[in-house]
Amino acid sequence: MDYSDVLAAAGRIDGLVLRTPVLEVSPGVFFKLELLQHSGSFKVRGAFNRMLSAGELPPSGVIAASGGNHGLAVAYAARVLGVRAEIFVPEVTSPVKVAGLEALGAHITQTGAIYSEAAEAAAKRAAESGALAVHAYDQAEVVAGQGTTGLEIVEQTGGVDTVVVAVGGGGFAAGITLGTSGPTPATSPAPTPGSAAASGSAPAPGSAAAPGSAATPGFAAAPGSGPRIIAVEPERIPTLHEALRAGHPVAVEVSGVAADALGATKIGAIAFEILSSPRVESVLVTDEAIVEARRTLWARHRVAAEPAGATAYAALLAGAYTPAPGERVAVVLCGSNTDPSTLTP
Repeated sequence: MDYSDVLAAAGRIDGLVLRTPVLEVSPGVFFKLELLQHSGSFKVRGAFNRMLSAGELPPSGVIAASGGNHGLAVAYAARVLGVRAEIFVPEVTSPVKVAGLEALGAHITQTGAIYSEAAEAAAKRAAESGALAVHAYDQAEVVAGQGTTGLEIVEQTGGVDTVVVAVGGGGFAAGITLGTSGPTPATSPAPTPGSAAASGSAPAPGSAAAPGSAATPGFAAAPGSGPRIIAVEPERIPTLHEALRAGHPVAVEVSGVAADALGATKIGAIAFEILSSPRVESVLVTDEAIVEARRTLWARHRVAAEPAGATAYAALLAGAYTPAPGERVAVVLCGSNTDPSTLTP
């Protein structure tokens, strides 16, 4: 996989997904508000790209296993495309997400204690029914679709030194790594007509770095093509962190406040290959830091994020990653499927 796969996905899903806003919340620090995407998370990008890449969909429709957000995305895309969606979710899935699946008309099976157990049940059902399987993170079409977020970050900010993104199975971070690896803003292709839908935003005049500038004074640019990727995981679900240490994907225990969305037991094979790049740095944050980041997003910015959606920001707030003076940083806020009553103590 490479940058061209992400460009192809952008053309394929144009008009079906939102170009979510970017806000410069302090000098050189941008929030990419992917939690405002259809279905409440970035995952609808990969869901659409997988389905549209498959050609004619089978009469039995599509099937997916999910902690909640991927299921919502698949159900949303299936409804738009007029096909049946069957979603398997584990017992840890938030009631808010189950209610959302019901509202979208999905056929829901809640089984297994964690995502991997629901995934096994979904794979068995797909083999029986002939439905198109839409994996949450370990399919090339899904990764390429998620990578369109990276294209938008580059276009909307004028270029950043670092992108901070949460990791579960790794498809989102891998896609963003690919999507930010292409031409600089000065030479990147213009957005496909119609893709800059009403929700897009540009940086304030003078706030963006000169197009094509690889680094800012006092900051050492990441090796390779594109910005450094800070891959953030909860300490209690360190799939990428442990895989990088072992040299290959390994199973980890799953628990904690973000388990419903970041609860993969093992990093995806595609994601591991891409995220093994020297551009990528793996950091861990505590559950307490995630909870505090979520509350801070609401208190300071009135942004309602679920725990997974606040995980990237937790790395900055807790000091797991500290930007250098002058460093331009994009923080991806990736999910909003949460109970609003839990946003304050």
